[in-house]
Amino acid sequence: MAGMRDIKRRIRSIKSTQQITKAMKMVAAAKLRRAQEKVTQARPYAKRVQGVLSRLVAAVQDVNHPLLETRDVKHTGYVVVTADRGLCGGYNGNIIRKVHQDVKGRNDVSLVCVGRKGRDFFRRTGKKIEAEYVGLGEDITYAMAKEIAGKVMGLYQEGVFDKVELVFTEFFSALTQKPVQMQLLPIPSPSGEGAGDDGNGVGPLYEFEPSAEAVLSELLPRYVENQIYRALLESKASEQGARMTAMGSATDNAKEMIDKLTLSFNRARQAAITKEISEVVGGAAALG
Repeated sequence: MAGMRDIKRRIRSIKSTQQITKAMKMVAAAKLRRAQEKVTQARPYAKRVQGVLSRLVAAVQDVNHPLLETRDVKHTGYVVVTADRGLCGGYNGNIIRKVHQDVKGRNDVSLVCVGRKGRDFFRRTGKKIEAEYVGLGEDITYAMAKEIAGKVMGLYQEGVFDKVELVFTEFFSALTQKPVQMQLLPIPSPSGEGAGDDGNGVGPLYEFEPSAEAVLSELLPRYVENQIYRALLESKASEQGARMTAMGSATDNAKEMIDKLTLSFNRARQAAITKEISEVVGGAAALG
């Protein structure tokens, strides 16, 4: 009977856990819908800004700007976007693993960590963290991205970083998220045939008012802010998608465990009943 009591206790415990994981799945699904809407709205703007920037930079190649300056890379900065919490499958692990492979054993790198999980990991490994941003919450705002971008651009212009890599998770669906690494600073020059031209190999003519330097001084920081903002939105949607999938799998696994334990409980109960019947029959035979 002790075995049966243990099985019943385990079944109750797993059912309680199943209720929690099911509720977390539903909450993540609701948050995913909101995060996905924001990502869908932000992508066209980010693409348009990048296109405008490419054409303008191609048209004013003789203009120097600190965010376009390419110099010898003596120190690289990584902006790493992870989650503040776990229970989201391999979401955090994939990003951390990707960055760790690049920075392991190197002394010429430091990090700007967005999210508690990435910060805690790289703090344990002894990597230098120039800045950290945790507890951003579920509602990502442009002001958050602007603050992070301002810090990163400041570190780059001060010479702390000679190159900045942005590492985040790109959202495709609730089942598919992909770690992405892109160069943030210096802002990449237009590449590819026809970059900045009108399709006939002839670059468009622009008139800048008050000057090309003033226009780029306004546009280039906006570009960096927008890239970080998009990375935050993509990462938040990826986090919720990964959490919804992970909690759905946990709920299904709990059901399988409950079914197996219920079967074991029924077998143990049947064995106990059979034993009791055998004892009664044996006692009756002895008396008769």
